[in-house]
Amino acid sequence: MTNVSHSNVVQIGKKTEFGFGTQIRKSPYFDATVRWGATAFSVYNHMYIPRAFGDPVQNFWNLINTAILCDVAAERQVEITGPDAAIFMQNLTPRDLSGMAVGQCKYILMTNADGGILNDPILLRLAESHFWISLADSDILLWAQGVAINSGLDVTIREPDVSPLQLQGPQSGEIMRTLFGDSILDMRYFWLRELELDGIPLIVSRTGWSSELGYELYLQDGSRGDELWEKIMAAGLPFGLKPGHTSAIRRIEGGMLSYHADADIDTNPYELGLDRLVMPDMEAEFIGKAAMRRIRENGVSRKQVGLRIEGAPLEGPNTFFWPLSHEGETVGKVTSAVYSPRLEQNIALAMVSVEHSQLGTELRVQTSSGPANAMVVEKPFFDPKKTRAVSA
Repeated sequence: MTNVSHSNVVQIGKKTEFGFGTQIRKSPYFDATVRWGATAFSVYNHMYIPRAFGDPVQNFWNLINTAILCDVAAERQVEITGPDAAIFMQNLTPRDLSGMAVGQCKYILMTNADGGILNDPILLRLAESHFWISLADSDILLWAQGVAINSGLDVTIREPDVSPLQLQGPQSGEIMRTLFGDSILDMRYFWLRELELDGIPLIVSRTGWSSELGYELYLQDGSRGDELWEKIMAAGLPFGLKPGHTSAIRRIEGGMLSYHADADIDTNPYELGLDRLVMPDMEAEFIGKAAMRRIRENGVSRKQVGLRIEGAPLEGPNTFFWPLSHEGETVGKVTSAVYSPRLEQNIALAMVSVEHSQLGTELRVQTSSGPANAMVVEKPFFDPKKTRAVSA
């Protein structure tokens, strides 16, 4: 049990207890997830997030065969409004936002003055001067407020009462049609709409952290979280909907980053092959622009690669930063690894020296259970063009 002053204690099952206080928050869906079988939680953006509803392999199959509903309220929003909101938002990212329309979403990077990645969120543009930054796990609210102090720009930065759910999987479109009608199927990939569900205020987007067809429902009234969860589950049960959690298996198959594992403040976009998200020659200024130009000119000394690891199936997702070697010399580290039951392979994302990043390079990895052979292979490992996520 976590000892927290002024806390309420919730027991999950017969043995596990969680303490709640002002330091770690509960999502609006917490009680619903417990009722529906959540067995383990971790902390993300200072909030508990469900990490297990039983077997993670079954969760993976549920995701790719039918659909899962995930509590991702821990993906907190940073809201930027005001007359200079668009200018300020461009200052925060090296991606060119000049063509971003109202109602559009974009995957962006946020970098510091050295070009290090602070977050890799989804940006939503709700109006000309109204943005949400839907965060990975880092304190961007404080960063943005700090940047604003001496910017000379007229902006308001706050955390709104917004809590997303992810409905992901091939049946998610039919479930959304049951909830919102046929018109929802016209929503394009990485676009959003403002909707209501029986009076519950929502922003709905065709996005998600799964590489599958999916939607995110951004609840704008935390008091109605339990009600929203139950409505979606009731609509989805005829289509095989299950409560679930973000699948490490599927996201590694899709080559999707997990911040703090595959990227951090000491990682730059060029090392990850994300050059398309960096426009150092655009007229607009952004934090890290000079560093990006310098890195582009000088090149990088390491690169992210995909790996296939030989041996028995790995147990669970691993982010232990296993060392990688070539002929006895350490040349990098594994950042995320998992066994894919669909591919019947151990697959991993890794950061290695440029000299050892070519496809087919054979490496040695020191796993938790001992040394194993590995080979550099193409990533993503499955559906590289994201046809499953983009097609409706």
